Amino acid sequence: SGIGQNQDDTIVVPYTTVQKKLQGIQHLNRIFISARSGNLVPTAQKQIEELLRFRHKIEPGEEDDFTVRSISEMASVALSTTTILSYLLGSIASVSLIVGGIGIMNIMFVSVTERTREIGIRMAVGAKGSDILSQFLIEAVVLSSVGGVVGILVGVGASTLISRLFQWPTLIAPSAVALAFLFSAAVGIFFGFYPARKASRLDPIESLRYE
Repeated sequence: SGIGQNQDDTIVVPYTTVQKKLQGIQHLNRIFISARSGNLVPTAQKQIEELLRFRHKIEPGEEDDFTVRSISEMASVALSTTTILSYLLGSIASVSLIVGGIGIMNIMFVSVTERTREIGIRMAVGAKGSDILSQFLIEAVVLSSVGGVVGILVGVGASTLISRLFQWPTLIAPSAVALAFLFSAAVGIFFGFYPARKASRLDPIESLRYE
């Protein structure tokens, strides 16, 4: 069904039997009504509300003792809920990316510090600042890309496990996988640029003296 309920687990019985044997009531608590066309849904909803107010003897100005909902309203509520959850998950993912990016930056700073003499030797034999910058940027991108690949594998494995354990259908879009990989590489470039730039601007003489 539309909400994922398995129709094989549904039992259809007369409503009077449910009222008497299960619920112990004499009134209907839910009615499903279909309009002749989608354009007539607002009109039908208004007529239903007027009829129920008349049947329930509700005077003008009094609040309804019932609720009438259309599929469009339910879809709107579901869409808003999905949007909020998407923003929430996006916020959590953003925090994770920032933390991971800061970790990459710290690792690159440590790498630059430990390889200061190496950088000085490379510059002394003719390496340009752009060469040093490219070297450390590539290392940062490789580091973040490896993390992205590991994350993709974990995500695919978790989706497969959930599908097998709970029988929930899962869909892994190749475009989403490619976007995640490219984004992880972009994080490496963004957070690795400053350490790489710092390495490219080291003084060769001072770098050779570094212990």
